[in-house]
Amino acid sequence: MEKKKIKGNSAFEKFATHVSKAAGSTTAFIGAFLIVVAWAVSGPIFDYSETWQLVINTGTTIITFLMVFLIQKAQNKDSLAIQLKLNELVASSEFSSNSLVDIESMTEEEMIIVQKYYQRLSELSKKDESITTSHSIGEAQDQHERKDKNRSQLKTAKKTADTTRKISEATKKTIESEKAKPTKAAKKPTNK
Repeated sequence: MEKKKIKGNSAFEKFATHVSKAAGSTTAFIGAFLIVVAWAVSGPIFDYSETWQLVINTGTTIITFLMVFLIQKAQNKDSLAIQLKLNELVASSEFSSNSLVDIESMTEEEMIIVQKYYQRLSELSKKDESITTSHSIGEAQDQHERKDKNRSQLKTAKKTADTTRKISEATKKTIESEKAKPTKAAKKPTNK
């Protein structure tokens, strides 16, 4: 599958993505650790002065403050991408509830109701089978064939309904056009 590059990415979005990836790397951790070690080792040189303490406090505060926004921006994008992928999975599954597609816009009380439903469903499934029971490839194939059959039936039903609707409209138009034509009155023969 060919990846399409969207040109609408802002410079800040690109910067936030790169910085958050770099900040989460082993190299970044080692670098930060070495800075702290260098600061600690330099303590005796500066007699552990207030300025010496202020350097590390100010530096870490500024970096932390800025990183919060960069990481949040990158995480918002990742979260949205995951949400869209999950929505696609829910929407494409024949047996799933489409009401879950937009669950992030529900209130917390509504989510608790949905959660109780799934807890009840879980309790029922535990009564039926062991949670470690796996499904066979044959079951997966049967489900796939069932979905294909249902899709074919839906397409056929839609085509039939469309054809019936078109025939009905054509018949109606024909009847209306016949009614709209002026009728020629038969001439009555005159007796003279």
